[in-house]
Amino acid sequence: MLEKRLGSLPVIAEFSRRLDIAGVIDRACPVRDVAIATHGQVVEVLIANRLTNPSAMVGISAWAAAWAVEEVYGLPAAVLGDDRLARALDAIAPHLDGIVGSVGAAAIEAFGIDVSRLHWDMTSVSLHGAYDEVDDGFPAPGWGHPKDRRSDLKQIQAGIAVASDGGVPIFHQAYDGGAGEVCQVVEAMQHMRALAGQRRFLLVGDSKLLSYSNITAMHDAGVAFIAPLGAARVPAGLFASLDPGRAVPVDYTAQRDVGKPADRRGAYRVLEDIMDIPGPRKRDPVHHLRRVLVHSTANQTAAAKARTLKLDKARTELDTLVRTAGTRYHPDTAAVTAKADQISRQRRISAYLRTQVTTDTATGKPVFAWHFDEAAIAAEAATDGWYALLSNLDPDEADPAEILRRYKAQPAVEQRYATIKGPLAVTPMFLQHNRRITALITVICLALLIFSLIEREVRTNLARQGHTDMVGFYAYDNRATRPTARLILQTLHDLRLIPAHDQQPPKIPHPGWLQAQLLALLNVDPTQPRWP
Repeated sequence: MLEKRLGSLPVIAEFSRRLDIAGVIDRACPVRDVAIATHGQVVEVLIANRLTNPSAMVGISAWAAAWAVEEVYGLPAAVLGDDRLARALDAIAPHLDGIVGSVGAAAIEAFGIDVSRLHWDMTSVSLHGAYDEVDDGFPAPGWGHPKDRRSDLKQIQAGIAVASDGGVPIFHQAYDGGAGEVCQVVEAMQHMRALAGQRRFLLVGDSKLLSYSNITAMHDAGVAFIAPLGAARVPAGLFASLDPGRAVPVDYTAQRDVGKPADRRGAYRVLEDIMDIPGPRKRDPVHHLRRVLVHSTANQTAAAKARTLKLDKARTELDTLVRTAGTRYHPDTAAVTAKADQISRQRRISAYLRTQVTTDTATGKPVFAWHFDEAAIAAEAATDGWYALLSNLDPDEADPAEILRRYKAQPAVEQRYATIKGPLAVTPMFLQHNRRITALITVICLALLIFSLIEREVRTNLARQGHTDMVGFYAYDNRATRPTARLILQTLHDLRLIPAHDQQPPKIPHPGWLQAQLLALLNVDPTQPRWP
């Protein structure tokens, strides 16, 4: 018998047990008593694969044979063929709402997750295949605006609600590929409200949150919210009229600035007023929302650099057009005008580019001249660094500075999406049916839940010992590092299981110092022969 890789399987299995994933699934879609594996067991193995070595369905059996899947989950590799995996996805697909809700509630209860502030966002999952025929009742692949810019592929959309407590994704849902994000907020909010129970919670999202119908639904449900105001809805001249010097400084340091000298950190200032959001009909009530006007020096610097860069690039191209006007490259007025328009669009300088195309009376050739409107550039520069947040929070609950601080945790959702599309390898995705796609998205999001809980558990228990960082994650660098789920799983990856030749239980080599520390923080004993 050969050594098998044990890796983080005991940890993943233990966290699956704490969440009762197999139990929730098996109660929703039971199998006959003669079945070798239940649907819940199969899904737990799929989750483990995503967190250790993401594989296509046809490769799961080979992965299970090389890893200690049978020893940890009690399932031989031969059982995990792609047909069996597909049947499990088919079985759970009609029950996903109940499964997601039950596992999310179990996570809140078992790990004491604070759900008073939830962050919501959506992303797209690109699909390889035509999907001309779809199963009714499940999200349909369709064309949209994919985040990965693969406009040649159909997509399914996925929304995730992440608790600010540890960045834990407690709820997710899949949507049609062509569905508008703004239309999904109310249904998602109702699911999140059910998970929160009697607790009043704050929903933080992007600008799609701020349609009149969404605001009305959140107001009627008693849900507080914070979301940025889209640039197109900012009244003309508002930001240019503001003076950062009259705004109130905010005691907040962005994560990217932690450890930097004070004079190199980005600074934030806030002002507050009221913005009215009228309904589409005259008889609709007007929502009076708090508008927090935020000035960020980091955003101001970035905007100025971006403008300088695009102006420099445009200047080079425009000067080239001055020289080539009337040549074979741009022989007539129409060609010169078309090229100038192309530069203006591509470099996004139409607000301050002024051009003139004339004809040389002596040669009859076009002559091109241009300049930048410095007043227009200065007017745009006056708005640099400003953005607006809208909220219905009562002033007694949060002042403008606190609204900004609560909003600034929104990137946690984007970080989890990066995990889905990176370590958990959600794309490219190719399955036969959209119901299986929907089910697999749930499997991946459950893997993301465990991924996030592992990170939160290590950090929480480390904090109880008075520490935030650990050493030893990097072989040639002993600097103290804050543990992340990726580093934790990578560190546990090399644990091996040595099958016994007799009736004795299998053994593992003694874990290294850092591995032992992590297992202790996770409260998992890897010396057990089987993790139920």
